[in-house]
Amino acid sequence: MGTESMGLRESKKQETRQLISDHATRLFMEQGFEQTTIAEIATAARVAKKTVTNYFPRKEDLALDHHEAFTATLARAVADRAAGESPLAALRREFAAAVEACDPVAGFAGPEFARMIAESPTLSARLRELHDLREEALAEALAAVTPAQAPAVAPRAAAALLGAAHCLLFQRIQELTLAGEPNDRIAAIVAPEAAYAFDLLEAGLPITEG
Repeated sequence: MGTESMGLRESKKQETRQLISDHATRLFMEQGFEQTTIAEIATAARVAKKTVTNYFPRKEDLALDHHEAFTATLARAVADRAAGESPLAALRREFAAAVEACDPVAGFAGPEFARMIAESPTLSARLRELHDLREEALAEALAAVTPAQAPAVAPRAAAALLGAAHCLLFQRIQELTLAGEPNDRIAAIVAPEAAYAFDLLEAGLPITEG
């Protein structure tokens, strides 16, 4: 009974969190991020203002509520790669799968969401910060698999190049979204562009061993 009760409480917490995030995102897209207040979000979700801030200490995370998954994506691809697969090959494979699936974490979030980000200096700055955090997490994952004889800077250098490529491709998806292209068309455009970017990386990155 205790385990079941804890499971129900956790499920209820997740439902409340998602409800708050959904109402916040709707209001942000309708009114603009900067113009929407926490009090308005609380009213729309029918919760106390303190409940909103308990679930989301930063207002930006109400809009970018998948930030933890986003920052962990590249590091997880390296850590979970198949035996004998290089970090670069794993990242390339994972990005190709994300494009094929039109994954929101890769940037396929729809025109309204993309416009909300583009029109908000605060959200744009937070997104840049999340890209930096994702690169830092990737550098830590690469450090664990970098050959001992490699220069000390190697994991960070590789992460900087890989992070920049992923950031560029994310921005490319957002750019095409704002231009009015549908997801299937965006995927068709970005897939060969990503292959080109990864080909360039493969030619120069030292961390290629499985």
